[in-house]
Amino acid sequence: MKIAVTAVKGGLEDMVCPVFGRCPKYTVVDYDDGEISDVKTVDNPAFSAQGGAGIQAAQYILNENIEAVISANFGPNASKILLHGGVKMYQFQGTVREAVEKCVSGQLKPLETSTVKGHFGMGRTHRHGQMRQ
Repeated sequence: MKIAVTAVKGGLEDMVCPVFGRCPKYTVVDYDDGEISDVKTVDNPAFSAQGGAGIQAAQYILNENIEAVISANFGPNASKILLHGGVKMYQFQGTVREAVEKCVSGQLKPLETSTVKGHFGMGRTHRHGQMRQ
């Protein structure tokens, strides 16, 4: 199973980012045969988008054949694309490692809709590795 988790810096010990479309990084985890087989950090190509970041980020996830995404929040446009593309969405706050462990153990319930209204991530800036409002 290929899982992407929103992150600020990336890696298993990073915290799950509060936004999906405008998160700086994704930690992409391959989980096979009951264990993590690979971990990589990738830049979110939609992080600096002028508009439509959620849509662009969701399309990136689909293009990378990712089966599940974990974030603290998902906007309505991204949610529609991910759900239509068959990607499972999970909501979690904590470390990336905890998110993956809870996801694969069945402790997280897949979302069926967005968790916030549109434009939730607008106005957030990245400074010194932290997201702020």
